[in-house]
Amino acid sequence: MRPTCFLLAGLLLFSACKFHHREYDKIIRNGMIYDGNGGKPYQADIGIRGDSIAFIGDLSKVSAKISIDATGMAVAPGFINMLSWSNTSLIEDGKSQGELRQGVTLEVMGEGESMGPLNAKMKDEMQRDQPEIKFKVEWNTFGEYLKWLEKRGISCNVASFVGATTIRTNVIGEDDREPTAEEMERMKELVRQAMEEGAMGVGTSLIYPPAFFAKTKELTELCKAAAPYGGMYISHMRNEGNQLFEAVQELETIARDANIPAEIYHFKAAGKDNWWKIDSLVKMIEAARTSGLKITADMYTYHASATGLTASFPPSLQDGGFDSLWHRLQRPAVRAQMIKEMNTNATTWENTYYGAGGAKGVLLLGFRRDSLRKYIGKTLEEVAAMRGSTPEVTAMDLIVEDSTRIGVSYFSMTEDNIRKEIALPWMSFCSDAESMAPEGVFLNSNPHPRAYGNFVRVLGKYCRDEKILPLADAIRKLSKLPATNLKLKRRGELKVGNYADIVIFDPATVTDHATFAKPHQYATGIIHVFVNGVQVIKDGDHTGAKPGRFVKGPGYKKENE
Repeated sequence: MRPTCFLLAGLLLFSACKFHHREYDKIIRNGMIYDGNGGKPYQADIGIRGDSIAFIGDLSKVSAKISIDATGMAVAPGFINMLSWSNTSLIEDGKSQGELRQGVTLEVMGEGESMGPLNAKMKDEMQRDQPEIKFKVEWNTFGEYLKWLEKRGISCNVASFVGATTIRTNVIGEDDREPTAEEMERMKELVRQAMEEGAMGVGTSLIYPPAFFAKTKELTELCKAAAPYGGMYISHMRNEGNQLFEAVQELETIARDANIPAEIYHFKAAGKDNWWKIDSLVKMIEAARTSGLKITADMYTYHASATGLTASFPPSLQDGGFDSLWHRLQRPAVRAQMIKEMNTNATTWENTYYGAGGAKGVLLLGFRRDSLRKYIGKTLEEVAAMRGSTPEVTAMDLIVEDSTRIGVSYFSMTEDNIRKEIALPWMSFCSDAESMAPEGVFLNSNPHPRAYGNFVRVLGKYCRDEKILPLADAIRKLSKLPATNLKLKRRGELKVGNYADIVIFDPATVTDHATFAKPHQYATGIIHVFVNGVQVIKDGDHTGAKPGRFVKGPGYKKENE
């Protein structure tokens, strides 16, 4: 019997080896596994079959068509960008290099505005207002855009919230008024449709008109429409400065009344006069969490924001949209009022100009007109001196001349608060920027450096160099935490059966290089990246592969395919 047993054991071993050879398309060997849960890392191999992780353990005696030696490297779940503005940049360049070279495998869009649902007027305006990136608007609904983008070809995964601003504009337009009962029901129906098409929930950006015009009750009703689908509410709050506490109270009210989880976009206390509020703000949120509310936040790792120069103007003067503002800015009486408003420490709206300390804290990033691009990289104070004018008049003149909101950075935060925020257990991360590459149309403007460095900055500057948090926890905040908040299935964790979204990086060398003066610089130290089992970054360079998918939210209904 013994020879028979040995023969049987040998046949089983041979069969197992043959099965292993067939089973794994790729093997990542000898890496230090950080699975995303924040626990102690361990050394192991990962076997990938198709788009998924098939095995984690010892594969030293098994071969594969593709084998990667990750000795000395950290192996982690792909990172999740909770606030991406890659809606159009991925149309121009689907390779998403600025993000992937930081280890980001999922970009989540929808801060107040989403690429659908569109009515005929919105669709026409989107088609006409394309200063740099040109494309044909071939979709109408929220889901149609994301499926169109996936079909077009992208290297990263994408997801999105449906924008409350987009919903409001679709039904009401850009006027400062409340919806009628019929309009409110139509808005809620559009939210329900977007949730069934795969939206993650409802996103707002409440400092900007026309979003600013929406009252708390309106936002609560939209969230009530999303809540039964498992969606969440995510918000650029109504105020991040003088009325910061009141803005958080509004978010908590919406979360409580709509019975929905809520997240604060790009958590901060803006303006020097408000920096002291951060400790009280944290206590306020933790009290809400203790009471049972599911409140989380995300952040970028820089002390300057980036948005439009029009954020320096009160929303009341932007009633009716940008075209109305453009015409108003040419009236002497309005100009006089605007100068006064810009230099007022407002309490009824967030004055980003005042919060940045005035013109010296406003950096100009981009223009549509070639004749104005000489001002890129200069402060508003410097440009005003060059033009022999005041900063306030210069701001208005530039907007009229360029016929755009003009991208700028406002230096309004403090590094001390950033360090405190990064360590919070319920804090994940966002770029609040588009995915870019140092080439083509992207070079026509200066992005915020967060577009190229935000996530690597967590790993290098704050984790390795300043030791603000352990590497395992940093990876948890970059992967499992946001995946859990979004209720994603099979993502955010290195686990057998999950999609093979994997980043391999060198913890000793990972570094961000983008600066405000020279922002178009890739991060380094991210060696390999896989998206849905396909390698998109190999030895630090892009492979050209485009395996990215539209990742649907928890309310998605397959019949919408």
